[in-house]
Amino acid sequence: MIIVEKFQEGGFFMYFILIFGVLSVGFMIERVMCLYVRYKTPAADFRLRLLEFISKADFRGAENYARSVTPQTSLAIVAETGCRLRATAVGEEELQARMDEQLSAEISKLDRRTGFLAMFGNVATLLGLLGTISGMIISFASVAQANPAERATLLSHGISEAMNCTAFGLLVAIPALVAYAIFQNRTDRVVTELTQETSRIFHDLLFLTETPKSKMTERVSATSGLLNPSPVGA
Repeated sequence: MIIVEKFQEGGFFMYFILIFGVLSVGFMIERVMCLYVRYKTPAADFRLRLLEFISKADFRGAENYARSVTPQTSLAIVAETGCRLRATAVGEEELQARMDEQLSAEISKLDRRTGFLAMFGNVATLLGLLGTISGMIISFASVAQANPAERATLLSHGISEAMNCTAFGLLVAIPALVAYAIFQNRTDRVVTELTQETSRIFHDLLFLTETPKSKMTERVSATSGLLNPSPVGA
């Protein structure tokens, strides 16, 4: 095959380019599986159903609902953490810190391998350039020591090796860099949506909790006593 022949003519650095090409394909497949196949968005009514429990101060019920959601999503995991902590009456700062910690863990699962594609693309380009320089050095060194009849043949062979290495380096680099841009854009959108929804649930846990009836009664009684004081001397 022509590709195999060109690969063999490319010289020593072609094998390193091939390694990075295989790694790039493997990481592309893994990113597609992670960001498009395995990643699931929560149901449209997830937050509304969660609010049904939160508004009644039933944090254990909210926690169980978040845990039972199928398929399990990153937002459900973060919400479960917040509801579990809120059920133990933790403070606002600790609640925010723990939810942020869980959110960071979920984000790291989405973003931890995307950056390798940019590195593979850059390294493949540099390896192609290195192979080009190496081929040109060998070519001109051979020409300098050859007789005039062989110089044209040796020079063309060296230039061919150099250009083949450059071409294969670019063939690996271009798809890797394009895939990196696509996956990074997808990751940014997912992270933005996840962060916004987490922020909404955090505020729900703080501000939309229904006051228990006993406390409400005490508060109303106290207020009534202030508004209707007993007559002096009664």
